[in-house]
Amino acid sequence: MTALRPSCREDFEIAIICALPLEYNAVALLFDEFWDGDGDQFGRAASDDNAYKTGRIGKHSVVLALLPGMGKVSAAAAAASMRSSYVALRLVLLAGICGGAPYYNQDEILLGDVIISKTVIQYDFGRKYPDGFARKDKTEGNLSKHNKNIRTLLATFETDLGGDGLQKKTSHFLRQLQAKAGDHRTRYKYPGTAEDKLFESGYRHKHRISPACICSNCHGRTDPVCAGALASACNDLGCDERYLVKRNRLKTRRKLEQGGNNEAQDPAIYTGTIASGDTVMKSGEDRDRIFQKEGVIAFEMEGAGAWEEVPCIVVKGVCDYADCHKNKKWQDFAAAASASAVKAILERYIQTDKRRGVVVEEPPCHFLVPFGRNQSFVGRETILSKLRGRIWPGTNKDDCQRTAVEGLGGIGKTQIALEAVYRVHEEHPDCSIFWVPAVDVNTFENAYHDIGKHMKIKGINEKNADIKRLVKTALGDDSIGSWLLVIDNADDITLLFGVTRLSDYLPFSRKGSILFTTRNHEAAVKLIVQKSGIVPVPEMDRSEAFDLLRKGLNESQRSDTKSTERLLDFLAYLPLAIRQASAYMDKNQILTSEYLELCESEREDMIDLLGRDFDDPHRYKEIPNPVATTWLISFHHISRHNPLAAEYLKFISLLAEKDIPKSLLPTARKIKALEAIGTLKAYAFITQREGQDSFDMHRLVRLAMQNWLENKGLKSYVSSAIQRLDQAFPFPKHENRDMWMKYLPHAQAALEFREHLEGGMVDASLLFHVAESYYLLGQYQKAKQLHQQSLQLREKVLGKEHPSTLSSMNNLANMLSILGQDKEAEQMYYQTLQLREKVLGKEHPSTLDSMNNLGNMLSILGKDKEAKQMYYQTLQLKEKVLGKEHPSTLDGMNNLAGVLMDLGKYKEAEKMYCQTLQLMEKVLGKEHPSTLSSTNNLALMFRNIGKYEEAEQMHWQTLRLYEKVLGKDHPDTLTSMMNVAMILSKTGKYEEAEQIHWQTLQLREKVLEKYKAAEQIYRQILQLEEKVLGKDHPSTRRSQRNLDDCLRVKK
Repeated sequence: MTALRPSCREDFEIAIICALPLEYNAVALLFDEFWDGDGDQFGRAASDDNAYKTGRIGKHSVVLALLPGMGKVSAAAAAASMRSSYVALRLVLLAGICGGAPYYNQDEILLGDVIISKTVIQYDFGRKYPDGFARKDKTEGNLSKHNKNIRTLLATFETDLGGDGLQKKTSHFLRQLQAKAGDHRTRYKYPGTAEDKLFESGYRHKHRISPACICSNCHGRTDPVCAGALASACNDLGCDERYLVKRNRLKTRRKLEQGGNNEAQDPAIYTGTIASGDTVMKSGEDRDRIFQKEGVIAFEMEGAGAWEEVPCIVVKGVCDYADCHKNKKWQDFAAAASASAVKAILERYIQTDKRRGVVVEEPPCHFLVPFGRNQSFVGRETILSKLRGRIWPGTNKDDCQRTAVEGLGGIGKTQIALEAVYRVHEEHPDCSIFWVPAVDVNTFENAYHDIGKHMKIKGINEKNADIKRLVKTALGDDSIGSWLLVIDNADDITLLFGVTRLSDYLPFSRKGSILFTTRNHEAAVKLIVQKSGIVPVPEMDRSEAFDLLRKGLNESQRSDTKSTERLLDFLAYLPLAIRQASAYMDKNQILTSEYLELCESEREDMIDLLGRDFDDPHRYKEIPNPVATTWLISFHHISRHNPLAAEYLKFISLLAEKDIPKSLLPTARKIKALEAIGTLKAYAFITQREGQDSFDMHRLVRLAMQNWLENKGLKSYVSSAIQRLDQAFPFPKHENRDMWMKYLPHAQAALEFREHLEGGMVDASLLFHVAESYYLLGQYQKAKQLHQQSLQLREKVLGKEHPSTLSSMNNLANMLSILGQDKEAEQMYYQTLQLREKVLGKEHPSTLDSMNNLGNMLSILGKDKEAKQMYYQTLQLKEKVLGKEHPSTLDGMNNLAGVLMDLGKYKEAEKMYCQTLQLMEKVLGKEHPSTLSSTNNLALMFRNIGKYEEAEQMHWQTLRLYEKVLGKDHPDTLTSMMNVAMILSKTGKYEEAEQIHWQTLQLREKVLEKYKAAEQIYRQILQLEEKVLGKDHPSTRRSQRNLDDCLRVKK
């Protein structure tokens, strides 16, 4: 493209005039260059007091002027002076802001729309009579017509083709202006539909309740309001939104805005009559009167002054509705819309031939991007908006801007960069764009060679040419114009900063900008990208992910909305995984529900799917597309750069994916561990939980790593992981609950890989600890299964008489007892006790625990006398061996008190319960589960002896503490709820009792696998309802059916 740079003022035929600095600022942003950076080159006439800026907009040389003040007089004087200096002007554009009429014919005018003058009238030009103002007739009040040149130009904009083209270009240049605004970009942000308020024309802007000012006397259109009201916003005055005018176009725009569609801000453009006057129009009723009489669609203050002096088009953005409810929030945006329309008009303006001037050759523009535009690209508008405000070369005039898009492999960084460069190409067609893949040295050098050939760099094709150096030097020359360089896949630290040091060949030019895509945060930092220039890319949100999937499938394949949503959740909203999934479904013509079933059925199937290749024209052919392979590349980078980080990644891939405590990681020197964790975070394989010392691992990364480990042989990795977990996992107790709760899901996840081991001591020990954890959580079936597995392993490895084996036997018997398998539990308790007496001796604490447990079993079986004898014997030994205040001794006291109560010895039982409770509170604290059990037992004691008031108070206290300490769905909490219900029924509070019974039942059915407890509660509810409601009541009959169903299931 060539541009004629003027040699003198006579070569300018286009000018832009602005009345306000904010209008001037917006127009200046759309100049492609200014020519007077080093001082004024063209001067001005002796009688001219105006100050000018000269430069280029597109192919046109343009002079820009700012008026010294608002109004017709100022505009007329400035225009006359401008004509004396620039005698060849053929088109002057008066750009800025105006008040708009609400309608144009049948169309609605909204704030931010643009009005172009077809004619201008002076609405305040007339005579003042005693009974009012009369404007002069139209012939005198209207200004002269445009010249033929301008009339022809405006006529094209009234055609469908010309009007649509002008509107699209205006929207395009508006986005360009917003991107170019840099630090001021928020100034030109679309204010939003919520700020676009049109009140009924007669609704006044005044204080609603203010007896101290004149607003209280304002009832008609001519009544004055106070100065404070005139200076206040509608929100401050409480202008009632019930008086807003409903508008369909605003509703449509709001839907676009809510959907994140950038088209919501696009201005409509109207050509019509503009009213110009020396006063600001601030009356909705006067506005409507002039609109209806004259057909006016905009009100401003300078057009009439400039119109008669120069060939002029008024181009104004609507910033308010010319009423008393003015809103300054729209002024900058409206000025930007006006400036954008001015540039769009100039693009269509045909300039006359020049007889003089110096032809300046513009540098050729290059567009070297290896992919076409991705028509399936969706969403990511927030990220693209950030990039648009940074990557255009003119954003930072003092530096070569560097920006990095970073995120996990497959997150869509390349596709975002691709869409960004196509948008830059649209908005800045004079900006060269180059694309360089940094996959390895060869791809980097080949891309540089292509750049050199297109730029016709001297020596680029010579045999021993230093290609990278030649291209770097060429791009560093400001004379080649503006450029954007994309360095894609800048991931490998060794490649960028090692022996090859590709980073040394990145060019510098103040007319240039570099955009990196990287999966490595460390690379972004080392490439001297400031923190503000690093743009992280998260997973897609749900709507974006759905849109991407929709692009690859027909409607019938995704008709099952629930399955589709579950599939996207399973794929973690990762774009590459979604593309891979849609390609597979499209190829095999299967539904989203069928693909989801494959993902969820077997881990091996999911891993196989992650490894399937697929065609994608917007990705490099040399690089495999599968998700699993994409991450394997990152893993190899990590292995070379930080081996400890690779070991950590192998380890945590065998754990659960969420909330991985740092304390679980294999031990290493503090600085090495810190760097390793930093590397994994830099590649986005793990993310730090905010405010916590734990991490989350990406679900699909975990699966891919498990696949890699399986191919390498899982045995050694699983063995190491379980060994580390066994070292870290404490014996579960109430006191260390927070720790083992954090470790539990990870131990359980690692144990799922036990099939790859032969079975040994380490996993038996971890199984035992995990089983005990589930016991404390009230998940007794899980605890039983794991204790069985632990017992089998210990018997196999250690033998039947080893103390650890006997611990597994004892705890398995505990689970059998809780789950109602009484005979099996009794037999195992006897067997364990005999072996412990033989191996450990009669007074060993573990032997005493077995004696205590056997006493519990005898009590459950109704053998109270035998139980009492066993408890006495156990308690005496515990006091002797452990001391009177040892927790195990206190448990023995609690159990003995219980059997005394069962035997009807209430006074002895009450005394022992009280003594036990006092000691437990002292030794263990009031909220320890053992203390709560003792409190509960004492409450039962009170209930049995008729102390209902004390029992009810104690049962409620215990329930609240159980809920706090163990949670609402723990079996012990449910038992406490049932006890509350029972004491309520004893005191005649039947409705409350029934309600709590039902709550308990619902939670029991949710938590417990066995029906024994459910049967017990159904019987209690049935008895209660028969007593209160009678046998024939519907609720009573329903409870009978529930009990019958429960008994059938038991059989």
